[in-house]
Amino acid sequence: LIMSPAMWKWTCLVSHLLLSTTVSPLGRQQPLHPKRPFITFTGDQAEGNFNHLVVDERTGHIYLGAVNRIYKLSSDLKVLVTHQTGPDADNPKCYPPRIVQTCNEPLTPTNNINKMLLIDYKENRLIACGSLYQGICKLLRLEDLFKLGEPFHKKEHYLSGVNESGSVFGVIVSYSNMDDKLFIATAVDGKPEYFPTISSRKLTKNSEADGMFAYVFHDEFVASMIKIPSDTFTIIPDFDIYYIYGFSSGNFVYFLTLQPEMISPPGSTTKEQVYTSKLVRLCKEDTAFNSYVEVPIGCEKNGVEYRLLQAAYLSKAGAILARSLGVGPEDDILFTVFSKGQKRKMKSLDESALCIFVLKKINDRIKDRLQSCYRGEGTLDLAWLKVKDIPCSSALLTIDDNFCGLDMNAPLGVSSMVRGLPIFTEDGDRMTSVIAYVYKNHSLAFVGTKSGKLKK
Repeated sequence: LIMSPAMWKWTCLVSHLLLSTTVSPLGRQQPLHPKRPFITFTGDQAEGNFNHLVVDERTGHIYLGAVNRIYKLSSDLKVLVTHQTGPDADNPKCYPPRIVQTCNEPLTPTNNINKMLLIDYKENRLIACGSLYQGICKLLRLEDLFKLGEPFHKKEHYLSGVNESGSVFGVIVSYSNMDDKLFIATAVDGKPEYFPTISSRKLTKNSEADGMFAYVFHDEFVASMIKIPSDTFTIIPDFDIYYIYGFSSGNFVYFLTLQPEMISPPGSTTKEQVYTSKLVRLCKEDTAFNSYVEVPIGCEKNGVEYRLLQAAYLSKAGAILARSLGVGPEDDILFTVFSKGQKRKMKSLDESALCIFVLKKINDRIKDRLQSCYRGEGTLDLAWLKVKDIPCSSALLTIDDNFCGLDMNAPLGVSSMVRGLPIFTEDGDRMTSVIAYVYKNHSLAFVGTKSGKLKK
């Protein structure tokens, strides 16, 4: 099932491939083979676009986040249950939302755009976060979408005031003997005083527990979060960090981002705004977020730079690709799609490239940077930490592959870009989504394009 990028994120592509179906942006059948039937599902057109999709890997049931609706579908796209999430009376200028205190702004019927959809397998529930009331989440029972909880009483219950469906990304870190954690990464839309750009939250067993979505750690000075300094917005008024993809691997959680920064072009005395794609890494067990490191990523082919990240997917190398890369077949490989250049986030050029990164090599670059900084070399070199160039502090300690930082030299940026290996380019129909998997030792990638084509 391939739909236009405005309606579907890359997550849809995963399930669509599993279902071996295809749908045009208007829901009409588009058979890939004349003798094979294809299954389609069209929601209520009046409700607007579909936003996110997840598949229960145990049952094959599909959960679809839309505007004002959550759908539960069977594996053959029959509606099993629907849950209404909006519209409701709201105003984006109300903070805290009017459900907490009276708001002087005029309230109007407002759509609830689904911004994040995650399956919490351990507690058999769906986490559905929307755009109403500065971004609150519902916890729904997987079986029947019954509302188990909807925390909204505390400041940390509001995740993001951004209304775009692709503005929030979450990664669940699961434990066998304690409550899970939810790492949330979000655009803040000029409100850094309200919303951290990354934080780790408690996922309590009880969906109505007072501590649901509370920061894993929070005291007067330190918390499990990263906030963008307000000073940054005086230099780049529209600054934000946009999160394209997230995953966990080993002891770390990773997010792939797109963010603006000011650079001085060669030979110029003035600065211009460009966008830089960066990988952000945090230790799973780092409650103070001292392990925050970000490293720029991109790729180049035949002298053309591809720097605007469009999509990404984590897979394994597989035996054949592993041999050519000099890694093991079970090593993690990042499949990424970039469009050409780095200046126009909202109007990306159609020229695009599919590139791969060996995650271990990115981690090696981060370790080198940590080691040099703890030798006192250079500055923290973080583009959005605009107050001043903070020098690295020297400390005598061993930094191994799993080093999680101290309350110094953090947050830290890597200045030199890690370049991916370009394996395919497309000049006319921009690639917008990607998944990959290993089949009979071969690593296969599927790419979705701007016009709704699928490339294998």
